[in-house]
Amino acid sequence: MKRILLIEDDIVLKENTAELLEHYNYEVITATNGKIGIEAAITHVPDVIVCDIMMPEVDGYGVLETLVKMDSTKYIPFVFLSAKTERKDVRKGMNLGADDYITKPFKEDELINAIESRIAKAAILKDHKIEQESIGVKEHDMRSLNDLKNFFDDNGTVLKCPKGKIIYNEGDHSNDIYLLLKGAIKCYKLDENGKELTTALHKKDDLFGYTSFTQNIAYQETAIAIKDVELVRISNNALKDVLDKNHKVTLELIQLLTQDISGIKNQLLEMAYSSVNKKTASTILKFAEKLNQNTDEPIKISRNDLASVAGIATETLIRTISNFKKQGVIEIEDRNIKILDLEKLRRIN
Repeated sequence: MKRILLIEDDIVLKENTAELLEHYNYEVITATNGKIGIEAAITHVPDVIVCDIMMPEVDGYGVLETLVKMDSTKYIPFVFLSAKTERKDVRKGMNLGADDYITKPFKEDELINAIESRIAKAAILKDHKIEQESIGVKEHDMRSLNDLKNFFDDNGTVLKCPKGKIIYNEGDHSNDIYLLLKGAIKCYKLDENGKELTTALHKKDDLFGYTSFTQNIAYQETAIAIKDVELVRISNNALKDVLDKNHKVTLELIQLLTQDISGIKNQLLEMAYSSVNKKTASTILKFAEKLNQNTDEPIKISRNDLASVAGIATETLIRTISNFKKQGVIEIEDRNIKILDLEKLRRIN
């Protein structure tokens, strides 16, 4: 008989769900909050955990984060059961390593099918692991992008580069993928007239430098440190090998690439249709975020870079930020910009 741990603080829902699971011949252990649920998972080591998110003591996210760190519980299939239906909540749960996310109210077969499929998947993976071990193959164990980043830390080459150092040039062979540990990176392209167009800004914990995982395509842009940086790199081939063995991480990386494309699309739309004031304000906010700066601190970035990202002429940008200064939104010290009124800057149209 398979064992289910149900962690739910709503007493009526907990009892009704437990009764439903028992009807399908599951042994059910219940817990009324996250703290008790963690203790029950360690003690009973269930086959599947079904867990609410909004709970006292420890919420569902905290339960999952705790259990995936323990050898005895990190492989247990984990299903979130929650009334939180926002896309960002679902994404957060899946990014933490959950196997499924079911929203309340749920249908009986929806929950049962999720549990049965996770049990079947766990059994298949267990058999596969035994088979691989029998022939001497050791799988990488990765559940999320965070695990992939840990792989970079453990297996990559650490580099320290001063501000202004070029990490790679457009047209170079794309042999390496990078994880930024400290500082900030700007990526840019040059048009036929030699004008620079900033294509991306990367902050701490960002992955960059990927062009193709299946073809030998050169870097499509130049990457340069705009602050002193520390980063770690691994070879393209090493990453391909990891992704071949960890399909869940591959899907998360695809999602990350999709978000990057969506961000570029939004930036292009903003460049095409937004007012000069809005473009400038939005760009200042982007740099503040990417440079990981407290808004009380000056943003150390050139006007050319600001103009490049905003998609406007440098002269136009200089006039615009001068107007912002007169309005008391920002302060200009030499080449540095300091945000004085964050909310007003966000409201500029």
